[in-house]
Amino acid sequence: MSDRPLQGLGAVVVGGSRGIGAAVSALLAQCGANVVVNGRDAAATEVTVATINSTQAGGRAVAHAGSASDDAVAADLIDLCEKEFGAVDALVNCAGAPEPPGSSILNVTTEEFRHLIDIHLLTTFATCRAAAPKMVARGRGAIVNTSSFAFLGDYGGTGYPAGKGGVNGLTMAIAAELAEHGVRANVVCPGAKTRLSTGPDFEEQIASLQRRGLLDEVSAQGAVDAAPPEYVAPTYAYLVSNLASKITGQIFIAAGNFVGRFDRPTPSFIGYREHNGTPPWSIDEIAEMLA
Repeated sequence: MSDRPLQGLGAVVVGGSRGIGAAVSALLAQCGANVVVNGRDAAATEVTVATINSTQAGGRAVAHAGSASDDAVAADLIDLCEKEFGAVDALVNCAGAPEPPGSSILNVTTEEFRHLIDIHLLTTFATCRAAAPKMVARGRGAIVNTSSFAFLGDYGGTGYPAGKGGVNGLTMAIAAELAEHGVRANVVCPGAKTRLSTGPDFEEQIASLQRRGLLDEVSAQGAVDAAPPEYVAPTYAYLVSNLASKITGQIFIAAGNFVGRFDRPTPSFIGYREHNGTPPWSIDEIAEMLA
């Protein structure tokens, strides 16, 4: 196989200026893709683009700073990719922000919650909405959104797990709706050491979650001793490539050299009776079934 499996593709990486997003941007370009790198910090975005272009190998990168939760910025990212590279073949959402230390449903403010939902869920929605019609018109495209183990609630917080859980549901809906048009959508739950998961405050947060019983020892150790973002990036690159042409509507895990997948939730049978001619279950009957 070619060492440039993404040769000539146009890609947008949201949150691509730092951490996991920067590693993904660099690998996509190394594999031949031309990349629009987005980040809120204009200086960091320019540095990432300059670093990619300085290698003079693979694809080219251009910068576009701004909050992609803004509809205008999201549309501009897609338009820029089309203008510079001919088409938007791939959209990767890596934008994220941590939950404030100690945040819980007991003390989070509405403003803090909305901020986290905007960064994680609204950014994903705005960029997918901008990219989807372009991809559908061409009959192909790949969307890869970023979630987190936190959607299970194991890491506490409110807006972060809610936003990531929303990303999962939104991506599954996009995958189902756009399958007939040749457009794929998947999720990656990454685990990597970045500026958001480094330092004494983060380590104390993880230790606190372990003391409270939310995290087991293995999960806690994995959180504080995670691999660099370069170990996560290949899963994103794979899902963008034609190698994954049959894969859509999946939630993957990429944490260091561990690659996994969440099984699609399915209901388990507990009890049933025909409603015609029979009363509703009593509370006692429900209790007996669910005990």
